[in-house]
Amino acid sequence: MSGCVFPSHNWGEWNDSQLQPTIQRLMKGYNRYLRPNFNEGPVEIGMSLDIASIDAISEINMDYTATIFLRQRWRDSRLVFPGNESVSVDGRLVSLLWIPDTFIPDSKRSFLHDVTVENRLIRIFSNGTVLYALRITATIACNMDLTKYPMDKQVCTLQLESWGYNLQDVVFYWTRGNDSVKGLDILRLAQYSVESYYTSVSEAVYETGKYPKLVLHFALRRNVLFFILETYVPSVLLVVLSWVSFWISQSSVPARTCIGVTTVLTMTTLMMGARTSLPNANCFIKAIDVYLGICFTFIFGALLEYACAHFYTMQHHTIEDIHRALLRDLNESNGNGPIPIIRSTQPNHSVEISSTAEEHVEQSLNSDTKNNAGSKEDMPGQGCGLSSVKDASRRAAAIFVVENPHNIDRHARTVFPTAFLFVNILYWLYYLFL
Repeated sequence: MSGCVFPSHNWGEWNDSQLQPTIQRLMKGYNRYLRPNFNEGPVEIGMSLDIASIDAISEINMDYTATIFLRQRWRDSRLVFPGNESVSVDGRLVSLLWIPDTFIPDSKRSFLHDVTVENRLIRIFSNGTVLYALRITATIACNMDLTKYPMDKQVCTLQLESWGYNLQDVVFYWTRGNDSVKGLDILRLAQYSVESYYTSVSEAVYETGKYPKLVLHFALRRNVLFFILETYVPSVLLVVLSWVSFWISQSSVPARTCIGVTTVLTMTTLMMGARTSLPNANCFIKAIDVYLGICFTFIFGALLEYACAHFYTMQHHTIEDIHRALLRDLNESNGNGPIPIIRSTQPNHSVEISSTAEEHVEQSLNSDTKNNAGSKEDMPGQGCGLSSVKDASRRAAAIFVVENPHNIDRHARTVFPTAFLFVNILYWLYYLFL
């Protein structure tokens, strides 16, 4: 044991003895702080992407989380070696080479996978081409327009830029155009489907200069079937349930009131639940909010319809009672007149009285008319003005007088479904085809 000699290695740093002979020759005199083609023109860097997954798309935060495989290629003449083969080296040797300072400008959070080691790949070809690949998970911002939610289509982007090297130093390009992006065709999402995608090359302009930029555009179409089953169908059923009260007798006050109040409260709960997963932004009037507002209006209108029908029914009964009381007092004052015969015929509850009572009523009306005529002759100017005001008030009151309150329910059975069907046609035509 005392004769064994253990070689001393500097495990914190790489030295020439730990490199393969080819790598050792390539690294001799290599300066990783200087880019390739220094003072000879920009370095052309080709990029390609594999979209492994899109884990979450958040409308509240307006972002999406994606796991991507980013591959970058460039040529470094300092790494040329004889032969036609390539050399794959450990990813930890990336600290010995010059690599681009590519970053994602719209990224909120991102990290490099490191299980079991950092997911990096370095491959050097004989002509000096370097392939650098890594696996990244990033949460990237996406500006969304939710005015047609849940029938919306969102266009999100994935941008790649150079942090410190401007256009005089590096140039970015897609290696195979739109075919440089893989994985979106077979991607399966919970609420969305990838409708289309394309790539573009542009430049980012900042105060410090112009920098290369590559952009991946992809359109996401939301699957509306889930929302139809969860929100649209229950709201339609609640509207139809509110129409059941039109076929219930107006005398059943508890039944009709219970249906109206229950449907209003249930619709309110449904509206609150539909907004929990959406941003509370005043600038967005979403399509689902419009539809729920329409349904709530029809349900509330059905409740108001019963209130109006009940009011006119009670008013009609009150007028009949007053009429009967006046006729009874008139017959009692005459003493010898026959008892008026009062009977209700059709639903308009018209009242028939005896001929003797009619004569007494007509005589009292004629005497009142003569008295009014005498007063008008005394004050011709003022009487004309008062009579015109009274006539106008009678006409205005006649507009709100309903002869048969039961006709309100009869007309509501037709008006409410027809209006709701018409509004639905306009709604779906606008949000699906416009």
